Amino acid sequence: MIETHAYARAGLLGNPSDGYFGKTISLLVRNFRARVVLYPSARLEIRPSKADTPIFESLQDLYGTTRWRGYYGGIRIIQALIVRLMDYCHANGIELEDRNFTLEYETNVPLRLGMGGSSAIVTAALRALMRHFHLEIPLPVQANLVLETETKELGVSAGLQDRVIQAYEGLVYMDFSRDLMERQGHGNYERMDPALLPTVYLAYRTSLSEGTEVFHNDIRSRWNRGEPEIVDAMKTWAGYAEQGRNALLAGDYEQLDRLIDANFDLRGAIYRIGQGNLEMIQTARGQGASANFAGSGGAIVGRYRGEPMFQALVDAMRPLGVAVIKPKVV
Repeated sequence: MIETHAYARAGLLGNPSDGYFGKTISLLVRNFRARVVLYPSARLEIRPSKADTPIFESLQDLYGTTRWRGYYGGIRIIQALIVRLMDYCHANGIELEDRNFTLEYETNVPLRLGMGGSSAIVTAALRALMRHFHLEIPLPVQANLVLETETKELGVSAGLQDRVIQAYEGLVYMDFSRDLMERQGHGNYERMDPALLPTVYLAYRTSLSEGTEVFHNDIRSRWNRGEPEIVDAMKTWAGYAEQGRNALLAGDYEQLDRLIDANFDLRGAIYRIGQGNLEMIQTARGQGASANFAGSGGAIVGRYRGEPMFQALVDAMRPLGVAVIKPKVV
């Protein structure tokens, strides 16, 4: 029996420029994980988890569950991954053994909160399939395969950041510059020492989620049209990530705070931010912490200074239906 895991993540700086030839810094959040179990069987089977079972206690249960986790479980993305992996193997002259299997999965990553819940399932499944078929795939290519599973197979708008941090783990600075992406098919990914991180918190909604797709708005089409406001914003976010890398290396946490706040402030000027997400940011800053989206909405990340401030964050967020944790990066 093969058992693999992949974890949630939080984008610290540069988000959302990863899908626009930008730069980001992201950290793993081991507090939440997707787990995959794979074992040989006579026929190939992907077993449903609770998220795939259309059985509810009531209309209200159906409504609340759907608003929280969305309309789809994990079977479709695992099936899409297998198709994508087969295409990759065919393209690279790799012959997969005729070895059927049963794959089971479960996850406790909060979904639809921009914490990499879907990509964690795909990453854990890819690791299990690689072990089952004795495949060796470079980490940058693994991240690409996970992204292509969602973008090319399922038509989901997404960037590489989630998939890279879940492949490399820890703390990673990512450069997705156009020349790198076009020349080598992936960016440059620099593992940084997680010990460089200051005291970081992650806050996330435990009530109904608006869904990350709400926050993509029409940025992609505006960027494709070359609108200066959007193009310049992506360059600015990339610059925040680069400056953030330097601040981490120098231990300049005051500068890091300024960059974290600026990252969200620019987002607020470009995107339509839901009131619930804006309330989280304002509440965190009201306690003296820096705050930025951890992804595409529903969760925020930033720096706190000392245990009294952390407890103040916990107390202030609780009435909003928001939990606050200390991310376990390693």
